[in-house]
Amino acid sequence: MTDEELRDELLRRMKVDQAMRDPAKGFPGDKRLARLQKFDEGNTAWLYSVVATRGWPLISQVGARAARAAWLLAQHATSLEAQRLFREVMADAVERDEASPRDLAYLEDRVRVRSGRLQLYGTQFHGGADGLEPMPIEEPELLDERRAAVGMEPFAEYEAFIRKTAGDD
Repeated sequence: MTDEELRDELLRRMKVDQAMRDPAKGFPGDKRLARLQKFDEGNTAWLYSVVATRGWPLISQVGARAARAAWLLAQHATSLEAQRLFREVMADAVERDEASPRDLAYLEDRVRVRSGRLQLYGTQFHGGADGLEPMPIEEPELLDERRAAVGMEPFAEYEAFIRKTAGDD
């Protein structure tokens, strides 16, 4: 697969991923959730095969938009083991300025939360007694410092955005 073919396929998969998750469609019912699960399983297997044969899709190979699409597929991966691999190879790409540190922060938190660990960047929320609330955060006093280091806004701004987007403000 050429870099151009990989770029086109990543962008195509991202477009479908986002269309399937369109908030305008409302909360997905059982049938839509089943279709989404099957779609994510297919994307997980496909991205895993890409990473196994070519490595992580780098910005210099596929462009920033398609590199972000690779992250999005990794973020929605159904297998925790695959997600851990994606995080590892994406971290190597970030070290070489070939992937977004901000995107990696989201993936790091997703893997940590799925593994029963505390998140580092405060990107993962769940429903609580008073609406959406962040999943537990490691060393919360250092949260904004960690977020700034990867180009993220202060947590209070992000939390307000999440609540507004979810209609939880």
